[in-house]
Amino acid sequence: MTAGGLRTGWTTGTCAAAAAKAATTGLLTGEVPAFVEVTLPSGDRVGFAVEPEGDSRAVVVKDAGDDPDCTDGARVTAEATFADESPAPLAPTGDTSFPYRQLSVPSSCRLVAGPGVGTVTKPGLGLAVGAPAINPVPQRMIRAALTEIAGVDDRQFDDRHLVIMFSVPRGKAMAEKTTNARLGIVGGISILGTTGIVRPFSTAAYRASVVQQIDVAGAQGEDSVVLATGSRSQKAATQLLPDLDPVCFVEVGDFTGVALRRAANAGIRRATFVGMAGKITKLAAGVVMTHFHRSKVDGDVLAAAARAAGAPADVVSAATETATARHFFETCVSLGATAPLDRLCALARATCEAHTDGAVAVDVVMVDFDGAGVVARG
Repeated sequence: MTAGGLRTGWTTGTCAAAAAKAATTGLLTGEVPAFVEVTLPSGDRVGFAVEPEGDSRAVVVKDAGDDPDCTDGARVTAEATFADESPAPLAPTGDTSFPYRQLSVPSSCRLVAGPGVGTVTKPGLGLAVGAPAINPVPQRMIRAALTEIAGVDDRQFDDRHLVIMFSVPRGKAMAEKTTNARLGIVGGISILGTTGIVRPFSTAAYRASVVQQIDVAGAQGEDSVVLATGSRSQKAATQLLPDLDPVCFVEVGDFTGVALRRAANAGIRRATFVGMAGKITKLAAGVVMTHFHRSKVDGDVLAAAARAAGAPADVVSAATETATARHFFETCVSLGATAPLDRLCALARATCEAHTDGAVAVDVVMVDFDGAGVVARG
């Protein structure tokens, strides 16, 4: 499959459903199949090669397509067993603080997080604290896959209590490249997916991540968040506000408006936006979706800010000499005339607060292009 000329891939949730189906088939028949099909939420059928590891353990290797997904190549592993009606706790599986991590899907089937699969430790994710980090759509996909096994239905699981343990070798290392730690997911990656398909460079996935981070902060009762546009601005933000809980720091990219609205809905009443001149200039112009393909820096806004601040002529001229805010920023800094930058921050603050009808009070901080220091604020 392709999307915009790029090859799509499969989510960890889809791979987990395929591995679970193969492992359970092996448990019931004594042989793990080399190929299985599962159903996506859309109703489409997709097939996967399976690597058997014994009679009831199966591996499906994740292919993320052309997306730079840190879990590309992950060996999503499922092991199926039958437990007694009142089983003793399973042996520790990864994080020893959660030795028996389970979730019912269906009521007669327990999904257990093994090594490399995360455990939820904070509210706000729509999953119980202590549960495996297996999101609702993958849960449903797993259940659907299990009930597709020939001759098997939920009732046949009732007496034998099916247990499926998921594991991902190197999953803990992969998780370090995600926001899992900040969201309170420990021990490994999450089993994710809403469509079953990974679309390369998906803005929908990024947006969903922003929303999830805001929800977790709100569920923990935080009343303040810090919205950073990227890794450099986030580094500056953590240095600026070192006493805030890490869950409060959200890398929003271009989704400032989405983050602010979600914060307002979550009962968060204060936000600090930390960014560089380009994003802040777009906010100053009233643009809350700041992707460079959708909006451009408005030189007239820069010039107006320079004039309103009484800046030198060279600063006013720099506003329209190029199409970048960086040139204007560097001119202001080199001449020691940063008042126009403060003005831009104030205008950006007004845009952000208006976006939530005043429900969230916003501070705007402009940092330099190295993310090393604060240059202006409003």
